[in-house]
Amino acid sequence: MKIIKLFSLSILLLLITNVSAQEFKLGKVSIAELEQKVHPKDSSAAAAILYKKGKTRIEYDVVDGFITVTEVETRIKIYKKEGYNWANQNVWYYNQNGFKEKVSFSDAVTYNLVNGKIEKTKLKSDGSFDEILNKFRGQKKITMPNVKEGSVIEFSYQVRSPSDRMIREWNFQTGIPVNYSEFVTFVPEYYVFNSRQKGFVYPKITSQKNSKSIIFNSKERVGTMTGQKTNFTQDKLDYTETQTTYIATDFPAMKEEDYVNNIENYTSSVQHELSMVKFPNEPIKPYSTDWNSVVTTIYNYDDFGPELNKTGYFEEDLKKILDGKNTVDEKILVILNHVKSSVKWNDYTGYSCDNGVKKAYKEKTGNIADINLMLTAMLRYAGLTANPVLVSTRSNGISIFPNRTAFNYVIAAVETPNGNILLDASDKFSTPNVLPFRALNWSGRLIRKDGSSEEVDLMPKKASSDIVFMNYSIDPEGKVTGKTRRQCTDYNAMITRDKIAGLKEDEYLEKLENQNNKIEISDYSRTNEKELLLPTIETYSFTGNNLCEVIGGKIYVSPMLFFTNEKNPFKQEVREYPVDFGFPFTDKYNITLQIPEGFTAETLPQPVVINMEENLGSFKFNIAAKENTLQISIQHQINEAIVTNDKYEMLKEYYKSMIAKETEKIVLKRI
Repeated sequence: MKIIKLFSLSILLLLITNVSAQEFKLGKVSIAELEQKVHPKDSSAAAAILYKKGKTRIEYDVVDGFITVTEVETRIKIYKKEGYNWANQNVWYYNQNGFKEKVSFSDAVTYNLVNGKIEKTKLKSDGSFDEILNKFRGQKKITMPNVKEGSVIEFSYQVRSPSDRMIREWNFQTGIPVNYSEFVTFVPEYYVFNSRQKGFVYPKITSQKNSKSIIFNSKERVGTMTGQKTNFTQDKLDYTETQTTYIATDFPAMKEEDYVNNIENYTSSVQHELSMVKFPNEPIKPYSTDWNSVVTTIYNYDDFGPELNKTGYFEEDLKKILDGKNTVDEKILVILNHVKSSVKWNDYTGYSCDNGVKKAYKEKTGNIADINLMLTAMLRYAGLTANPVLVSTRSNGISIFPNRTAFNYVIAAVETPNGNILLDASDKFSTPNVLPFRALNWSGRLIRKDGSSEEVDLMPKKASSDIVFMNYSIDPEGKVTGKTRRQCTDYNAMITRDKIAGLKEDEYLEKLENQNNKIEISDYSRTNEKELLLPTIETYSFTGNNLCEVIGGKIYVSPMLFFTNEKNPFKQEVREYPVDFGFPFTDKYNITLQIPEGFTAETLPQPVVINMEENLGSFKFNIAAKENTLQISIQHQINEAIVTNDKYEMLKEYYKSMIAKETEKIVLKRI
């Protein structure tokens, strides 16, 4: 009896195994998958990846030698109309002179359930597109046909790369749930890759060794007594291949949250970076084993280090602008402004020069490296200790793992006894130690001439201020009339200048009115719009009919009017990601409220002081009445650019209390 039971169990397990295997094979979509109305573990999901399997092989090609081939197959379930965008798929590829990758889609089919039967709609040629993104990259795109709520789509693609040194990043998570994700790498013994996982959930990993061989066929024409003869020879090279398999099951969707630097920084994924190559009978060739070897490799690139030594193209101009400039600050400022006014950024990032500094200076346009390596060279020419700093932009992710592709940007740093002064001449509103927001991404890597390097903290330490002076009065019908003066420094000033740039004044004011409860603005003026070292100042008069409520003869008003913070951005019970404010800040409001004649204050919010632990931040609210005037003073201060997730609960409660106080009403009643 036991034998029969064990045999039955074995058969059952075998059947289950076969079913599972069938589920993960293209063309085997089931009726059950098509009938499913909601995702079993996330009812809010608009779509889900039922499975995604990828393989990357470094294999030998008789023409090109070792190349990299990546093959991916995917099945996606569409639950809601909001998930239709998953029917649009794209795969990028390198498209440079001398280095072109090939991408091809296949097996692209949409499945629907029609009258209880599975209906297939294959992708036609008009649903496939090739798009050039820039001079370096293109992308292959497909749009799946006949997609509806309930559809299942399948497709596969191959990326064939002439390089043997790049393994693409594999994401186990995305914006929708992932039921099953599998990624396998096959790496010959001649290559050593560093791998790094990121995220908060991790796949299971297994590894094994495989025996592989390459057959080399050759022929040779030799002369004999009877004529020419062809000799065919065959050589065999045996080597070992490492197969590594990553499997992720039931990974949740990545949810966007407020104040997240880049959600991809926290997405479960695996990255590979070539560390060294060691072919038989050849010396070991190191690549990225640690940060020093990474930056040394980058510094020695023809389009990086040598560009810093070119000075002839700017020397005459620099002699003129440096005349009479003796202090470090004077030299920095005049050179920074010279580069900003001389060369316009062409919107390309990268730490390698595009045109080269000399050509960029002549043609007045260049990429990030052209501009900021030029800036570094000029600062050195002026006698300053200046060095390039490699940076990964916010959109590129955090550069934690030692590898050359971790960076996609470069800025300049001047070393002084009081610390580094960070500079970026690609943004017209940047100033010393006020970088474009895209470059504020944790830390960068400073490289010196001698090949040494060190980590540089990119995050601002000085608080940017936003100071508002507001004086307003309320008439008995609830109409508000007032004047405002707003002053912003550093990053807040940069944000203000960026909002103003490119807009006509009437367009800007229309936006300002709409954002602030449909107020009407008059007598608008601004100061220091182009004086970048000074705070921006905006002044205007305003009127509004929607800024307070009149109920039962009483007037209810939030003292901060349209500056009131009404919603807590931190609502999650648990937060896995750090809170990234970008920079420390201090918001101050000095408000004078004129009580209408015939009214008096019946209810006033109580003063309060809220201090977070470890000097993370504070909120202060004070209100005082004198005759028919209310004086209100409010200050909200955050002292850290990045707040770690272990402090999230404290920050959440702080914002909850602050918003409760800001939204508390002043009640005015008739005398």
